[in-house]
Amino acid sequence: MGERIAQYRKLRHLTQRELAARAHISYSMLAKVEQGAKPATPAVIAAVARALFVQTVDLTGQPYMTELRQDELDVLIQPIREALDLYDLGADPDIAPRPVDELHTAAEHLCALIRGTHIKDAARELPALMTEATTAAHSTPSAKAWQVLASTYRTAYDITTKLGYSDLCVVALDRMAWAAERASDPVLAGVRQYLRSIVYLRSGQFELGKRLVGVGMDTLGQADTGQVRDVAVGQLHLGAAMLAARSGDGETAAEHIAQAARISEVTGEATQVHWLSFGPTNVAVHQVATLAEQYKYAEAVRAAERVRIPANWPASRAAAHIAEVARAQLWVGRSEASLKSLQHARTLAPQQMRYHPMVRETVTGLVSAHRSTPDTLTNMAHWVGI
Repeated sequence: MGERIAQYRKLRHLTQRELAARAHISYSMLAKVEQGAKPATPAVIAAVARALFVQTVDLTGQPYMTELRQDELDVLIQPIREALDLYDLGADPDIAPRPVDELHTAAEHLCALIRGTHIKDAARELPALMTEATTAAHSTPSAKAWQVLASTYRTAYDITTKLGYSDLCVVALDRMAWAAERASDPVLAGVRQYLRSIVYLRSGQFELGKRLVGVGMDTLGQADTGQVRDVAVGQLHLGAAMLAARSGDGETAAEHIAQAARISEVTGEATQVHWLSFGPTNVAVHQVATLAEQYKYAEAVRAAERVRIPANWPASRAAAHIAEVARAQLWVGRSEASLKSLQHARTLAPQQMRYHPMVRETVTGLVSAHRSTPDTLTNMAHWVGI
């Protein structure tokens, strides 16, 4: 990461001090990141990317093609790309789609695979289902048929995001909006705005992300009252909390966390409502994340010690939280604990963690922090491609 930042900085004919000023970060932080002495936080990556007029994935190096080829995941992306392009071509006369209830079951199965971090299996099955669901929606249009198609687009977003294909994840969200409109489903549309706001969170465009949260809230106002709408509203509050925290507005972040907490008392653990994993656990996990985004790493570590992950919680969410804790532990000087957390996250979600830029940055920081690298860390570094 540091090397890539330095390369782009030199292409823009900027000194470290000039880039730091443009990105509104400290010169010492930038210098240490470029040297590999400090891991770059998501906020720093986003700020530097905007100052250099590049995408965050240009700095993180995504997609990680060497590892994707090793895992034979690279060959699964093109079929997804092609299936996304079929959305407006109507029914394929060579396809006899299954009944919509069977397609719904198949779409839910893919969502479960993603939450279980079986990315490769989901990516292998998705294009055929997406193609079949496209024909079903066009040949026998109904609200449920369009909802199923929207679900396949949501899975395409999940896969492409986790593997670092930022261009495709945006296309998938556009397709999801297209299908949700035809389904006349305000909750699906609101969930799509939440996912879209997370894209802007990653790119450092916080104000746009906040506007999308507002649009999502307005859209959900058209939905029927009940748990499904409450879960979507609660998740939007969590997204808004992350946007506020990363933009330096801790007070607003805390307000959104409090709002989400109140909603979660009503919904309980709702891990399969649009597969958002909303509930008291997710609120607690986001509390940790918002503290870390404000560089309150010691507080984040203490808050994480109070979090209890249910045994049936999705592995994808649990691993992401543990990786976040590992980053905070590194910053407070608890290197051994950080490495153990990373190993735990790897055990839970190996495919997801291998392609997570924050995991790579944390591993880089751990390597820098050790005068002699233990075998477990060397293994971890090789595994993520360092």
